[in-house]
Amino acid sequence: MSTMTPCGVRLAGCGSAVPEKRLTNDDLAGMMDTSDEWIVQRTGIRERRIVDPEKGEGELSLATEALRSAIDDAGMVPSDLDLIIHASVTSEMTCPSNACRIIAALDAQPAGGFDLVAACSGFVYAMNVADSLIRSGRYRSIGVVGCDAMSTAIDYTDRSVSILFGDAGGAAVLVRDPDPNRGCIHQTMNGDGRSWPSLFIPNSPSDIPKDFSDSGARMGTLRMDGREVYKFAVGKFREVIEDALAATGLSVDDISQFVCHQSNIRIIQSAMEKIGLPPEKVYINIDRFGNSSAGSVGLCLDQLWKAGKVNEGETIILVAFGGGLTWSSSVWKV
Repeated sequence: MSTMTPCGVRLAGCGSAVPEKRLTNDDLAGMMDTSDEWIVQRTGIRERRIVDPEKGEGELSLATEALRSAIDDAGMVPSDLDLIIHASVTSEMTCPSNACRIIAALDAQPAGGFDLVAACSGFVYAMNVADSLIRSGRYRSIGVVGCDAMSTAIDYTDRSVSILFGDAGGAAVLVRDPDPNRGCIHQTMNGDGRSWPSLFIPNSPSDIPKDFSDSGARMGTLRMDGREVYKFAVGKFREVIEDALAATGLSVDDISQFVCHQSNIRIIQSAMEKIGLPPEKVYINIDRFGNSSAGSVGLCLDQLWKAGKVNEGETIILVAFGGGLTWSSSVWKV
């Protein structure tokens, strides 16, 4: 039964998962024409984690481990969840959804589940949707997981994308709270589908626009117009943060952490300089994990949570942008 009694949403637990296998810049230099210095200068990345299919690892195993960790952190059991929202662009199958396979792996039935596809914005989109569903009165507890095994969608002969991406999953458990001021106090979920050719994964040659300068990478792997994505990300990064602050009447001083998608160190630094964000409020792990798409923001949130930098009563802002093109923000009262 639903209830219309106003409620809030509490962040009950966080979790994450990354593969053990590291792919360093020197490893990539042995595979293509690049160098550690060239990659670090342009992206800030020194290494990234990638799944090992020979060990049975993939997007599903990472997502399952991340959500299991969040459930444990919340002091709950999987069957306590009413719903699982799984954000990814690298699920092994579209039917069944990986959300349903996670339910089976965790023995979380009869929880509902669905996959959400918003590329790098996926985790923030999913957090916003989960908050809204709990506030509707129809759900008490929702598991949110953002995860991508981008190495499974990369052709490592294509230098333009292979240096950027890694594999990771981040998760959160959200539960109903009696304080209506707790949880998401402002959110945006936006997109501009006209720009989809800037970042896409074609499954057949017919999926590639005629005017797109294709890299020749194999089908089923990522294509990117790096210049266009960079211009989009630099502008949107600043825009969504400034809009979130304006909409809530908050200042930079009122925010304890800006939890940002780890796309490129130069994009993050540009936003920090233009908005005036202090380094201690902007967590960066791209040097160690690369861009893990939907796993990025959730991984950062969990690492901040475990480090004691996300505390009850504080306000944080989640920000992401990615393929679609999509962008999203979520202002949370923890």
